Amino acid sequence: MPNLKDIKRRIKSVQNTQKITRAMKMVAAAKVKKAETLLKASMPYSQELLTIIKKLMTANLQIEETSQKFKHAIDNYPELLKDRDLKTAGILVVTSDKGLAGAYNSNVVRKTLNRVRELESSGIDVKLFVIGNKGYQALKRGLGSKIVETYTKLPDVPTPGSCSVIAEDMAESYIKGEIDKIEIITTYFKSSLSYEVQTWQLLPMIFLEEDSTEKKVEPEMMFEPNMESVLQKVVPLYISNRIFHAVVQAVTSEYAARMQAMSSATNNARDMIKGLTNEYNKGRQATITNELLEVVNGAEALKG
Repeated sequence: MPNLKDIKRRIKSVQNTQKITRAMKMVAAAKVKKAETLLKASMPYSQELLTIIKKLMTANLQIEETSQKFKHAIDNYPELLKDRDLKTAGILVVTSDKGLAGAYNSNVVRKTLNRVRELESSGIDVKLFVIGNKGYQALKRGLGSKIVETYTKLPDVPTPGSCSVIAEDMAESYIKGEIDKIEIITTYFKSSLSYEVQTWQLLPMIFLEEDSTEKKVEPEMMFEPNMESVLQKVVPLYISNRIFHAVVQAVTSEYAARMQAMSSATNNARDMIKGLTNEYNKGRQATITNELLEVVNGAEALKG
């Protein structure tokens, strides 16, 4: 005989949990809408900047050494565009500070582990720059010695300013020769129900031809006021914006994943409440039946 009080207590507990998951689903839905709006608003600028940098990189620019002193590492375009032997790769891993987002963080961590193994099997060392406490906690257990920078408690709404700090750190490591390649592992937002973990190459800048019918860029280009001034503006903008775009994509995917996770949790709570209610009703009916049988048996005994 099930304990009716315990079942009723469990139903109450699950109902309270359902209220929480339903509220978290609503909050995540509002945040994913806001993040998606930011993503769509930033997309045209990012695409145009990508187009410009592609044209510049396919123009066979002759970049010469300069004695100019740069205040910030990210402004040192000659070093950032210099070809070098690949010995160490720097990977920027974008995860979240909070959990309860389903398999969102574990998918990114799994992709990172596979990429690290792939690079190391080719004799390439790896250094990790990790965004998000969840990614740091997961990766430090096996790759703690490879983590050189961690960025946590970033704004809920990504800003170019917060991402420029990350861009400066990675550019400085690149210029110092601590890393010879920069990759970004992030999640590409497709829709509220779908996202994909991707690896983007940031430096060195390599762009493959996507459409053979597209007109090739002419090798000669005009720069105003000069090539150095253009590159010193465009290259830092591209690097910072690429990181910003990766973070916006990841944040939007995170909120979408959390909304799905909380929706599933709410539905599971509903099913559990339904099952417990049925169990409670069956137990209650059994108790009433036993009480009726006792009354009937007592009456029969009095007649006898």
